[in-house]
Amino acid sequence: MKNVVVIGAGKIGATIADLLGATGDYRVVIADRSNEQLAAIRTSSTISTRRVDITDANELADVLNGAFAVLSAAPYDLTTRIAEAADTQGVHYLDLTEDVASTRRVKELALTAKAALIPQCGLAPGFISIVAADLARDFDQLDSLKLRVGALPQYPSNALNYNLTWSTDGVINEYCEPCEAVVNGERTLVPAMEEREEFSLDGITYEAFNTSGGLGTLCDTLAGKVRTLNYRTIRYPGHCAIMKALLQDLRLSERRDVLKDIFENALPSTLQDVVVIFVTASGRLNGRLTQQTYANKVYSAVVGGVMRSAIQITTASGICAVLDLLAEGKLPQKGFVKQEDIGLDAFLANRFGRAYARPEDLGHAPGETHAARAA
Repeated sequence: MKNVVVIGAGKIGATIADLLGATGDYRVVIADRSNEQLAAIRTSSTISTRRVDITDANELADVLNGAFAVLSAAPYDLTTRIAEAADTQGVHYLDLTEDVASTRRVKELALTAKAALIPQCGLAPGFISIVAADLARDFDQLDSLKLRVGALPQYPSNALNYNLTWSTDGVINEYCEPCEAVVNGERTLVPAMEEREEFSLDGITYEAFNTSGGLGTLCDTLAGKVRTLNYRTIRYPGHCAIMKALLQDLRLSERRDVLKDIFENALPSTLQDVVVIFVTASGRLNGRLTQQTYANKVYSAVVGGVMRSAIQITTASGICAVLDLLAEGKLPQKGFVKQEDIGLDAFLANRFGRAYARPEDLGHAPGETHAARAA
């Protein structure tokens, strides 16, 4: 049984602990500075809680002592503190951040790390990068790769067509920060909330627009190999226009604390959500210009006797699957590990990764390409 520390006792951290603890293969300690959050955790023989102030280096070092890995489900602004502590202790490190600056720091630490440092293990960045890399491998010459992801209410009922399903700080951060992209073969930064588009899936119309962090490390991996690479967040039509008015016209991008207060007091949370994943790749395959698309929807469901939102299921399952693959020796045991280094087949075959599996994903031989599946 491996000892694992989960930092953050919120909804995602609690789901991670429940998934890992139920296997009997992991002994989980959930660390948080909030007694209220810790009191809500379901403890068991494999799950315990501990009050820790993450900003106190000694307390953080103490809780990591002897752990196999630490999984950060903390706010993005605490990411580097946890990564640095894990590096000092020689403990494997995994996180869920979409924050680009934090990931750069993790990458720096990994240059001399004695353990594996694996950032961006959630949905986007995370699973979306695994899917995108899998599609890209099918092409003899890749031309474009477009990633679209959204966590949406199943039953939108306000002008924003949105409910809180994820970290409020994280949503605001990705709406405000510059976005990495490849345009005409050149790596660049594009503004958030721009380049809005519409598309339909299963008869439902969605909009998508630039947000920060969703590409993870794909710009590094595909540098010089793709003409167009971008990531956009999916919402229902109308959301982008209102958010641009709030962030830009009313300048709430400069007063994020005010916007956070408005969101958390005016937008209800919901467990009735859906995660939409839509990735399109095009390029040359056997001499022909070809397009391939991955589309998936994951809905909220009862997991382990508890109703979980779709974003809880996908995010927690993603990081748990990566931890499992690491524990099984299927991933490098030290240094920087990118999400696109993880094979889609191996991920979906994992007991946690199966949360993402579509009916057509089941029963395929490992290593079988999309082209072979379609033949």
